Amino acid sequence: MKKGLHPEAYRLVVFKDTSNESTFLTRSAAPSKETIIWEDGNEYPVIKVEISNTSHPFYTGKSMFVDTAGRIEKFKKRYEKKA
Repeated sequence: MKKGLHPEAYRLVVFKDTSNESTFLTRSAAPSKETIIWEDGNEYPVIKVEISNTSHPFYTGKSMFVDTAGRIEKFKKRYEKKA
């Protein structure tokens, strides 16, 4: 393996699923400006994700639609019939 290819600054980070508000603590080198108080009382950086294993249909077995960017409203507005 090449030296210096992988980051060495791994730290504890909280990942927060924005679709169902579930959180989990793991190690990551991803940058974050926001922080959150975790269950152990310590403050950790938080990374917000749209879909995690707690909301993805493959893991849950349920079909769930997440419209984070308002794409449906944009589509309806663009292609609605002019009355």
